[in-house]
Amino acid sequence: MEKVKHKIIVMSGKGGVGKSTVAVNLARMLEHKGKHVGILDVDLCGPSIPKLTGLDGRQLFQSSSGWVPVYTESHLQNTISPSPSSSPAPTSTTTTREMKGMAVVSVQFLLDSQDTPVIWRGPKKTGMINQFVNNVNWGETMDYLIIDTPPGTSDEHIAVLEYLQKHGVDGAVLVTTPQEVSISDVRKEISFCKSGKIPILGIFENMSGFVCPHCSECTNIFSSEGGKLLAEDTDVPFLGKLPIDPQLTQACEKGQNYVKMNPTSTSLLAISLFCDDLIQKENK
Repeated sequence: MEKVKHKIIVMSGKGGVGKSTVAVNLARMLEHKGKHVGILDVDLCGPSIPKLTGLDGRQLFQSSSGWVPVYTESHLQNTISPSPSSSPAPTSTTTTREMKGMAVVSVQFLLDSQDTPVIWRGPKKTGMINQFVNNVNWGETMDYLIIDTPPGTSDEHIAVLEYLQKHGVDGAVLVTTPQEVSISDVRKEISFCKSGKIPILGIFENMSGFVCPHCSECTNIFSSEGGKLLAEDTDVPFLGKLPIDPQLTQACEKGQNYVKMNPTSTSLLAISLFCDDLIQKENK
């Protein structure tokens, strides 16, 4: 974990708000922008990250250096190096190397099948989280680790915070939907973060409108502005709205990389801008 530069926790007080989808696309977007990224899935009773990343059926193994993550597809990356200043003519050299895909760790990789439930009491849950936080070999360097948590403020959250204390955490990204029933629970999550002294990086308002697959017009089918008003009321940054996009939903159901398929999608504009801001701060 000490080789991971930045750690971001994705949280929500309410289940079913698309938290894991936001976590995956946040990681995908950072990867698309050239960062080495991993996802740690600590939603032990509802681990959906393997399906969303197309890694269903894969297994997690242990090595002498710890748990070995499961990786998504590798890709080629071109690096352009300018010639030395002493060179008589300005030229550049392009080097192509194979980069590993996104690293993923989830309890789902340890289960017999997708239908196997995790029926564990608190101590066993916290023991598993301790293993995942302290005993995973994330590689030589990792720029960002996105930690997907279960809804609420349960044992898993407390364990993650306790075990991350010595490693440090950049902050939490909160996910809500526009409806009051979700906002009231996310408000509790904000209180939890403040009491635990976790910096809150901001709030995404997910499922904010519906993007027509034919004309791309966005229509509010639920209430609107709930996440923005919550952010203003609690003095937390508002990161933007993420509409319901059938194409994005379909890609996630199939475990496909929607960011790679549609890098300029307006449905992920808020996530893209947030990633730009993270990278800009990193480079200062």
